[in-house]
Amino acid sequence: MFKVNCLNPIAACGLELFGDQYETVDQYEAADAVLVRSASMHELSLPDQLKAVARAGAGVNNIPLDACAEKGIVVFNTPGANANGVKESVFAGMLLASRDYIGGYNWVQENADDPGISKSVEKKKKAFAGNELKGKSIGVIGLGAIGILVANMARHFGMDVYGYDPYLSVDAAWGLSRSIHHAADLSEIYANCDFITLHVPMTDSTKGMIGADEIAAMKDGVKIMNFARDALVDDSALLEALESGKVAKYVTDFPNPAVVGKKNVITIPHLGASTEESEDNCAVMAVQELKDYMENGNIKNSVNYPACDMGVCSGAARIAINHRNVPNMISQFTGIFGSKGVNISDLTNKSRGDYAYTLIDCDTVPGQEIVDALNALGDVLKVRVIK
Repeated sequence: MFKVNCLNPIAACGLELFGDQYETVDQYEAADAVLVRSASMHELSLPDQLKAVARAGAGVNNIPLDACAEKGIVVFNTPGANANGVKESVFAGMLLASRDYIGGYNWVQENADDPGISKSVEKKKKAFAGNELKGKSIGVIGLGAIGILVANMARHFGMDVYGYDPYLSVDAAWGLSRSIHHAADLSEIYANCDFITLHVPMTDSTKGMIGADEIAAMKDGVKIMNFARDALVDDSALLEALESGKVAKYVTDFPNPAVVGKKNVITIPHLGASTEESEDNCAVMAVQELKDYMENGNIKNSVNYPACDMGVCSGAARIAINHRNVPNMISQFTGIFGSKGVNISDLTNKSRGDYAYTLIDCDTVPGQEIVDALNALGDVLKVRVIK
């Protein structure tokens, strides 16, 4: 019986996928697997029996990835599950930045008691006039699941689209419209685009990636959309650019004290993926990832361990080994099995940075002495008998 703890409410359509092998528990400390959305895990200890964490969403800055990897805990996310919801939010933000719907709405509310409001509207509406998206240029920085949808949709709006992603995958490239300009570097986007939208993860290398120098290289009157992560933009540099008019509008899904209430800043309370559909999609994907890992040892969409798939566990036994990525591990594993007279029918080893993962299928069920011998190896972090 696998025990699962939910640190945040998770959509029922996902939880319903757990079968009789699973029990949902309130005690985090007792869990074999954890489902989480926005709750921070940085202050939590990592129980020895915890095997996996699944984030029902894309960002994982609320999870201590390195600490989890060092304890053999695989962390999953759900890339693409909320992509459509975020894409639609980006275009809502672009429309709000281009046309003063907010000012117009507020004016109507303030004059709700005016019996002649129908006539007043015709005189006042010119104060809220704006521009259309058609014919404008947009730079999409980051062409992952969300960025691709934004880029393709922008073409349907009649926009000239520039895309930049030095790590563009083959699958992503196939999904990208041929009419999108592939920018060789970010300077091409800064120099040519009326809108710039960010769709990159928050890492040490991307923190503050939009600063004073980058803004100076942009077109005058540029509009910046940030539905990715707050710290991608240097707030001080941004506020100076807004004051001077270099940046016409900044739309962010991440309100903070520095930008809230500032002129020409539109702050949205982190609603990018807050749709019933996105929450359902994320819950279903997260549960499916957990189930495949717990029942078969397969890893898909992990952010701290390599992808690994040996299909359904149908043999006599399967052993999963989380370990450091150092030489001579495989020979040590096979030596232990051989010394105990257990034949290995299949083996897969994958690595990612400092960590590696090995799946071993056996013709017979290994005894506890094999598990103990594997655990005794200095660079082994966790050993699990799948079946």
